[in-house]
Amino acid sequence: MVGLRAQKLCTAKYLTSIVFRVYSAGVLDFRPHRIRRRAQPRLLPAGAVDDLRFIRQTMERSAAFTAVSGWGQIAVGVSALVAAWVAAQRAPLPWLRVWLVEAGIAVALALGTTQHKAARAGLPLTSGPGRKFALSLLPPVLAGLVMTVVMVRGGLVRDLPGMWLMLYGAGVVTGGAFSVAIVPVMGICFMTLGVTAFMSPAAWGNGFMAAGFGGLHVIFGFLILRRYGG
Repeated sequence: MVGLRAQKLCTAKYLTSIVFRVYSAGVLDFRPHRIRRRAQPRLLPAGAVDDLRFIRQTMERSAAFTAVSGWGQIAVGVSALVAAWVAAQRAPLPWLRVWLVEAGIAVALALGTTQHKAARAGLPLTSGPGRKFALSLLPPVLAGLVMTVVMVRGGLVRDLPGMWLMLYGAGVVTGGAFSVAIVPVMGICFMTLGVTAFMSPAAWGNGFMAAGFGGLHVIFGFLILRRYGG
């Protein structure tokens, strides 16, 4: 009896008090909704990719000295090979005179071909990158001139090839920081060859000069010509 009475009380208290609420139609939104999809990345047309690549290369060249002439490097290398052939088997002082003459010829060839390439590309040599390239190359070259005088006075003519190769390579590395990427690599090769010359017999000095100022200039001249033109 008690259980039946409790069940009736529970039914009367909870189940008979359910209220059904009716919501107005304004609360419900029966309008169709568009399903938002994640936007797919748009592919650039081939022409736009080429334009972006051209803009990037133009910006890189504006910040780098690109007038280093491949033909000029080849010409300098060929003249150095001729000088090495002429200077072979000569006494120290005549050997020195041959290479000093070759240095003057090399400077003239490098400046002339660089000026020609810069003028053809509309890049003044006194521009920001060109000026930085020259100012970075000049100190090691001047140091080489002073050391040449000191070493000749001290009777160390046979040690000149290692010094020349190292200081010229150092100048190319520092100047190449404002030029195309292959120029500092050439400078490192010159410095490595200079260290090797110091550690080798003095009789090999002329051969190292031919390999460095001749061979390396020709090799890197062809690489510059292929990648960056004239």
